[in-house]
Amino acid sequence: MADPPQILVIDDDAELCELLAELLGQEGYAVESARDAISGLARAQEGPFTLVVLDVMLPGLNGFEVLTRLRRSSRVPVLMLTARGEDVDRIVGLEMGADDYLPKPFNPRELVARVRALHRRASHAGHAVAATAPGAGAAEAQSVLAVDDLEVFPAARRVRVRGEEVRLTTAEYDLIEVLVRQAGAVVSREDLARRVLGRRLAAYDRGIDMHVSNLRRKLGPGPSGGERIKTVRNAGYILAREGA
Repeated sequence: MADPPQILVIDDDAELCELLAELLGQEGYAVESARDAISGLARAQEGPFTLVVLDVMLPGLNGFEVLTRLRRSSRVPVLMLTARGEDVDRIVGLEMGADDYLPKPFNPRELVARVRALHRRASHAGHAVAATAPGAGAAEAQSVLAVDDLEVFPAARRVRVRGEEVRLTTAEYDLIEVLVRQAGAVVSREDLARRVLGRRLAAYDRGIDMHVSNLRRKLGPGPSGGERIKTVRNAGYILAREGA
Protein backbone atom coordinates (compact mmCIF):
# COMPACT_ATOMS: atom_id res chain seq x y z
CA MET A 1 0.00 0.00 0.00
CA ALA A 2 1.39 3.39 -1.03
CA ASP A 3 2.21 5.96 1.62
CA PRO A 4 -0.25 8.86 1.80
CA PRO A 5 0.77 12.19 0.23
CA GLN A 6 2.61 14.39 2.71
CA ILE A 7 1.40 17.95 3.36
CA LEU A 8 3.33 20.50 5.44
CA VAL A 9 1.35 23.35 7.02
CA ILE A 10 3.45 26.29 8.22
CA ASP A 11 1.18 28.49 10.35
CA ASP A 12 1.33 29.72 13.93
CA ASP A 13 -2.44 29.26 14.42
CA ALA A 14 -2.67 26.00 16.38
CA GLU A 15 -6.43 25.63 15.90
CA LEU A 16 -6.14 26.10 12.16
CA CYS A 17 -3.36 23.52 11.95
CA GLU A 18 -5.50 21.01 13.83
CA LEU A 19 -8.50 21.72 11.60
CA LEU A 20 -6.49 21.29 8.41
CA ALA A 21 -4.92 18.09 9.71
CA GLU A 22 -8.42 16.71 10.31
CA LEU A 23 -9.89 17.84 6.99
CA LEU A 24 -6.93 16.85 4.86
CA GLY A 25 -6.61 13.60 6.78
CA GLN A 26 -10.15 12.74 5.71
CA GLU A 27 -9.01 13.25 2.12
CA GLY A 28 -6.16 10.76 2.50
CA TYR A 29 -3.30 13.16 3.22
CA ALA A 30 -0.76 12.92 6.02
CA VAL A 31 -0.35 16.38 7.55
CA GLU A 32 2.59 17.76 9.51
CA SER A 33 2.52 21.26 10.97
CA ALA A 34 5.19 23.79 11.94
CA ARG A 35 4.27 26.80 14.08
CA ASP A 36 7.16 29.09 13.18
CA ALA A 37 9.10 30.06 10.07
CA ILE A 38 12.52 28.63 10.99
CA SER A 39 11.34 25.13 11.85
CA GLY A 40 8.87 25.17 8.96
CA LEU A 41 11.57 26.08 6.45
CA ALA A 42 13.87 23.38 7.79
CA ARG A 43 11.18 20.70 7.47
CA ALA A 44 10.19 21.89 3.99
CA GLN A 45 13.82 21.61 2.87
CA GLU A 46 14.32 18.20 4.50
CA GLY A 47 11.10 16.33 3.90
CA PRO A 48 9.67 14.84 0.71
CA PHE A 49 6.43 16.81 0.89
CA THR A 50 3.83 16.79 -1.85
CA LEU A 51 2.76 20.33 -1.03
CA VAL A 52 3.38 23.15 1.46
CA VAL A 53 0.66 25.41 2.88
CA LEU A 54 2.45 28.60 3.96
CA ASP A 55 1.05 31.54 5.92
CA VAL A 56 2.43 35.01 5.17
CA MET A 57 2.27 36.26 8.76
CA LEU A 58 4.65 34.15 10.82
CA PRO A 59 6.78 34.79 13.91
CA GLY A 60 10.41 35.34 13.04
CA LEU A 61 10.76 35.29 9.27
CA ASN A 62 7.64 36.11 7.28
CA GLY A 63 6.21 33.74 4.71
CA PHE A 64 7.79 35.60 1.81
CA GLU A 65 11.30 35.05 3.15
CA VAL A 66 10.50 31.38 3.80
CA LEU A 67 9.32 31.03 0.20
CA THR A 68 12.39 32.81 -1.19
CA ARG A 69 14.76 30.50 0.69
CA LEU A 70 12.73 27.40 -0.17
CA ARG A 71 12.74 28.20 -3.90
CA ARG A 72 16.54 28.17 -3.93
CA SER A 73 16.47 24.39 -3.60
CA SER A 74 12.92 23.13 -4.10
CA ARG A 75 10.06 23.30 -6.59
CA VAL A 76 7.53 21.79 -4.19
CA PRO A 77 4.10 23.35 -4.86
CA VAL A 78 3.30 26.11 -2.35
CA LEU A 79 -0.15 27.43 -1.45
CA MET A 80 0.16 30.76 0.38
CA LEU A 81 -2.34 32.02 2.93
CA THR A 82 -2.69 35.81 2.74
CA ALA A 83 -4.69 38.47 4.57
CA ARG A 84 -8.01 39.21 2.90
CA GLY A 85 -7.89 42.52 1.05
CA GLU A 86 -4.09 42.56 0.92
CA ASP A 87 -3.70 42.24 -2.84
CA VAL A 88 -0.02 43.13 -2.60
CA ASP A 89 0.62 39.98 -0.51
CA ARG A 90 -0.88 37.79 -3.21
CA ILE A 91 1.05 39.53 -5.98
CA VAL A 92 4.36 39.33 -4.11
CA GLY A 93 3.78 35.68 -3.21
CA LEU A 94 3.16 34.67 -6.82
CA GLU A 95 6.13 36.72 -8.01
CA MET A 96 8.35 34.86 -5.55
CA GLY A 97 7.25 31.46 -6.81
CA ALA A 98 4.05 30.48 -4.98
CA ASP A 99 1.77 28.27 -7.06
CA ASP A 100 -1.52 29.59 -5.67
CA TYR A 101 -2.90 31.68 -2.82
CA LEU A 102 -5.96 31.79 -0.60
CA PRO A 103 -7.00 34.86 1.43
CA LYS A 104 -7.85 34.54 5.14
CA PRO A 105 -10.39 33.97 6.54
CA PHE A 106 -11.36 31.19 4.15
CA ASN A 107 -13.77 28.31 3.90
CA PRO A 108 -11.74 25.25 4.95
CA ARG A 109 -13.37 23.24 2.18
CA GLU A 110 -12.04 25.77 -0.33
CA LEU A 111 -8.53 25.18 0.98
CA VAL A 112 -9.00 21.42 0.65
CA ALA A 113 -10.14 21.92 -2.94
CA ARG A 114 -7.06 24.07 -3.71
CA VAL A 115 -4.78 21.45 -2.15
CA ARG A 116 -6.36 18.68 -4.20
CA ALA A 117 -5.95 20.69 -7.42
CA LEU A 118 -2.27 21.40 -6.69
CA HIS A 119 -1.71 17.75 -5.78
CA ARG A 120 -3.20 16.58 -9.08
CA ARG A 121 -0.86 18.89 -10.98
CA ALA A 122 2.17 17.82 -8.95
CA SER A 123 1.29 14.14 -9.48
CA HIS A 124 1.02 14.72 -13.22
CA ALA A 125 4.41 16.42 -13.17
CA GLY A 126 5.93 13.49 -11.30
CA HIS A 127 4.56 10.97 -13.79
CA ALA A 128 5.86 13.08 -16.69
CA VAL A 129 9.37 13.22 -15.26
CA ALA A 130 9.28 9.49 -14.55
CA ALA A 131 8.61 8.90 -18.26
CA THR A 132 12.13 10.12 -19.04
CA ALA A 133 13.76 7.57 -16.76
CA PRO A 134 15.80 4.69 -18.22
CA GLY A 135 13.46 2.32 -20.03
CA ALA A 136 11.10 5.05 -21.27
CA GLY A 137 10.41 5.19 -24.99
CA ALA A 138 13.00 7.25 -26.84
CA ALA A 139 10.38 9.14 -28.85
CA GLU A 140 8.46 10.06 -25.70
CA ALA A 141 11.58 11.16 -23.83
CA GLN A 142 12.82 13.31 -26.70
CA SER A 143 9.53 14.88 -27.84
CA VAL A 144 9.64 18.66 -28.01
CA LEU A 145 7.19 21.48 -28.67
CA ALA A 146 8.97 24.40 -30.33
CA VAL A 147 7.86 27.95 -31.07
CA ASP A 148 10.70 30.05 -32.47
CA ASP A 149 13.55 29.91 -29.91
CA LEU A 150 11.30 28.45 -27.17
CA GLU A 151 11.40 24.69 -26.58
CA VAL A 152 9.10 22.77 -24.24
CA PHE A 153 9.80 19.13 -23.37
CA PRO A 154 6.52 17.69 -22.00
CA ALA A 155 7.97 14.32 -20.94
CA ALA A 156 10.61 15.97 -18.75
CA ARG A 157 8.60 19.15 -18.02
CA ARG A 158 11.60 21.24 -19.05
CA VAL A 159 11.75 24.54 -20.90
CA ARG A 160 14.62 26.08 -22.84
CA VAL A 161 15.00 29.47 -24.51
CA ARG A 162 17.80 29.83 -27.05
CA GLY A 163 19.18 26.54 -25.73
CA GLU A 164 19.32 27.72 -22.10
CA GLU A 165 17.30 25.94 -19.40
CA VAL A 166 14.63 28.09 -17.71
CA ARG A 167 13.65 27.16 -14.16
CA LEU A 168 9.85 27.30 -13.71
CA THR A 169 7.41 26.49 -10.94
CA THR A 170 4.75 23.81 -11.48
CA ALA A 171 2.10 26.39 -12.35
CA GLU A 172 4.39 28.32 -14.68
CA TYR A 173 5.32 25.18 -16.58
CA ASP A 174 1.68 24.10 -16.93
CA LEU A 175 0.81 27.56 -18.22
CA ILE A 176 3.53 27.73 -20.87
CA GLU A 177 2.72 24.23 -22.10
CA VAL A 178 -0.93 25.19 -22.63
CA LEU A 179 0.09 28.36 -24.48
CA VAL A 180 2.69 26.56 -26.62
CA ARG A 181 0.23 23.86 -27.63
CA GLN A 182 -2.14 26.61 -28.77
CA ALA A 183 0.50 29.01 -30.09
CA GLY A 184 -0.97 31.71 -32.30
CA ALA A 185 -4.44 31.33 -30.77
CA VAL A 186 -6.00 33.26 -27.90
CA VAL A 187 -6.52 31.26 -24.71
CA SER A 188 -9.01 32.79 -22.27
CA ARG A 189 -8.12 33.50 -18.65
CA GLU A 190 -11.02 31.27 -17.61
CA ASP A 191 -9.65 28.36 -19.64
CA LEU A 192 -6.16 28.90 -18.26
CA ALA A 193 -7.43 28.95 -14.67
CA ARG A 194 -9.26 25.66 -15.22
CA ARG A 195 -6.34 23.95 -16.94
CA VAL A 196 -3.46 25.41 -14.92
CA LEU A 197 -4.90 26.09 -11.46
CA GLY A 198 -7.54 23.37 -11.55
CA ARG A 199 -10.37 25.71 -10.58
CA ARG A 200 -12.76 28.31 -11.86
CA LEU A 201 -11.59 31.89 -12.13
CA ALA A 202 -12.95 33.92 -9.21
CA ALA A 203 -13.83 37.61 -9.29
CA TYR A 204 -10.73 39.82 -8.92
CA ASP A 205 -8.53 36.70 -9.13
CA ARG A 206 -5.12 37.71 -10.51
CA GLY A 207 -3.42 34.34 -10.15
CA ILE A 208 -3.18 33.65 -13.88
CA ASP A 209 -2.11 37.22 -14.63
CA MET A 210 0.76 37.00 -12.16
CA HIS A 211 1.93 33.64 -13.51
CA VAL A 212 1.91 35.17 -17.02
CA SER A 213 3.92 38.12 -15.71
CA ASN A 214 6.48 35.76 -14.17
CA LEU A 215 6.74 33.81 -17.42
CA ARG A 216 7.36 36.98 -19.43
CA ARG A 217 10.17 37.91 -17.08
CA LYS A 218 11.77 34.45 -17.10
CA LEU A 219 11.38 33.71 -20.82
CA GLY A 220 12.28 37.18 -22.02
CA PRO A 221 11.19 38.73 -25.32
CA GLY A 222 10.82 36.89 -28.61
CA PRO A 223 13.72 36.52 -31.09
CA SER A 224 13.07 39.93 -32.65
CA GLY A 225 12.62 41.67 -29.28
CA GLY A 226 8.82 41.75 -29.31
CA GLU A 227 6.52 40.55 -26.56
CA ARG A 228 6.45 36.74 -26.41
CA ILE A 229 3.16 36.35 -24.52
CA LYS A 230 0.65 38.98 -25.59
CA THR A 231 -2.43 40.18 -23.76
CA VAL A 232 -5.62 40.30 -25.80
CA ARG A 233 -7.89 42.69 -23.95
CA ASN A 234 -11.14 41.15 -22.68
CA ALA A 235 -10.15 37.85 -24.29
CA GLY A 236 -7.03 36.29 -22.74
CA TYR A 237 -3.44 35.59 -23.70
CA ILE A 238 -1.66 34.42 -26.85
CA LEU A 239 1.82 33.01 -27.40
CA ALA A 240 3.02 34.91 -30.44
CA ARG A 241 4.86 33.33 -33.36
CA GLU A 242 7.49 35.33 -35.20
CA GLY A 243 6.23 36.47 -38.60
CA ALA A 244 2.65 35.40 -37.89
